[in-house]
Amino acid sequence: MSLMRVLSQGLATFLSLLLAPLFLGWVNQNRAWLQNRSGPGVLQPFRMLHKLFNKDSVMAQSASPLFRFAPYLVFACMVVATAIIPTLSTDLPLASAADAIALVGLFALARVFISLAAMDIGTAFGTLGARREMFVGFLAEPALLTILFCASLIAHSTALTTIVTNVGQRSFAIYPSLVFAGIAFIFVFLAENARVPIDNPSTHLELTMIHEALILEYSGRHLALLEWAASLKLFAYSTIGIALFLPWGISESGSPTHLIASIPVLLLKLALFGIVLALVETLFAKMRIFRVPEFLATSFLLGVIGMLTYILLGS
Repeated sequence: MSLMRVLSQGLATFLSLLLAPLFLGWVNQNRAWLQNRSGPGVLQPFRMLHKLFNKDSVMAQSASPLFRFAPYLVFACMVVATAIIPTLSTDLPLASAADAIALVGLFALARVFISLAAMDIGTAFGTLGARREMFVGFLAEPALLTILFCASLIAHSTALTTIVTNVGQRSFAIYPSLVFAGIAFIFVFLAENARVPIDNPSTHLELTMIHEALILEYSGRHLALLEWAASLKLFAYSTIGIALFLPWGISESGSPTHLIASIPVLLLKLALFGIVLALVETLFAKMRIFRVPEFLATSFLLGVIGMLTYILLGS
């Protein structure tokens, strides 16, 4: 393993940790602007993390070791997930050790542990949030797999680096299979990150919240890790969309020049992606929880149609 590959992996991981809260702040700021509000500022997530890390953690007497361990595991899963996604370069040591299926497994592992931790205390809100989280995950994960399989059919591999290299080297064209997969990915993206119309990340109403109910009993550094992990998950899904549907600009070599040049390209893509996400959240209202199966079933169906389109048309 060359030193340059290790450095590129370290740079990609460091940028993920740094850009994830910044990207969340950018989305919140754009949503505030679109709603004719001033907004808290792009750096607000960093201020919140700084405040939480400097506070003591208060836990219930009935909390088990699982409740204390879950934030560290969830945060570690999100860091590893962002590390295996090719954001700057496809020449990553960790990317060759894990493919798209392993990536979905990391998200599922984090979901299971945060749901178990939410039910560990025994409060009504935690149990409610855990049930809704597993309910959404049960529907969203198959849809995400169909999207990844659709892209893997084109690249003939489930490795994300191979998919990025294969799609990036092709001439720019509209692939009908990727169009269906792209629409399905937007649905899954909104559901997996608890965004409107599935959930409202800015609310604390017990009848609507999903993510907030999961972390309601956490405080201090544990809450900081979970909030950071949530921003990392948002960043990870954004970079998955970039890798699958906008891979141009991602370096395919370990050259320092190409690696540095890919950073502004990534920032531009994330900036545009954040504006689109804020626009979607502004234009649409939150749907009832009973409408979520229809929403995610549509994404699964679109993913399946994308795979069938490629099998039948070869594009």
